[in-house]
Amino acid sequence: MVLVLIDYGAGNLQSVKNALRASGAADVVVTADPDIVANADRIVLPGVGAFAHCMAALSALPGMIDALHRTTGTGTGEGAKPFLGICVGMQLMATSGHEHGEHKGLGWIKGEVRLMTPTNPEIKIPHMGWNDVVPINPHPLIETGEAYFLHSYSYWGENVVATTSLGAPLTAAIGSENRIGVQFHPEKSQAYGINFLKRFLEWMP
Repeated sequence: MVLVLIDYGAGNLQSVKNALRASGAADVVVTADPDIVANADRIVLPGVGAFAHCMAALSALPGMIDALHRTTGTGTGEGAKPFLGICVGMQLMATSGHEHGEHKGLGWIKGEVRLMTPTNPEIKIPHMGWNDVVPINPHPLIETGEAYFLHSYSYWGENVVATTSLGAPLTAAIGSENRIGVQFHPEKSQAYGINFLKRFLEWMP
């Protein structure tokens, strides 16, 4: 099994690679080559920073977005390899992001990414640190537990499979068929994160 970790200059690549290896991934290929992505068995898209910057960096790799569309497809079968988006990598799965204007995402799941605006002034943004992951719709990869979060923008829309809370519910994970995204950082979430990645490596959607 070849697992591809996409390098587009906007992710914590070494930490994610180390976590994937610790989870049992024998062959983790870090690449910016869309041809390698197109032939992968599983794909991981990390992401750190602003939505617009990450989407622009991904778009700047010739052929990469087309390779992602074709390789992950939708549903099951030859053109639907398991995909995992992490943090901003999850947010890019949405229709749009609203940070310094409106920017198109990959459009895989209908929803938008907006700045969190807590009603309680004592709640600090960014949302940083350990918090609960609470499944709200059954998904084979998501279990109840605690994970590490670091973000100021959150996803609102369809296909939410887990939430966390910062005075009010926030999206912790989204999923549709062979694609899943998590707002938390599995690579920083110790045993919970490693076990989540193990389930991703074994996942046969």
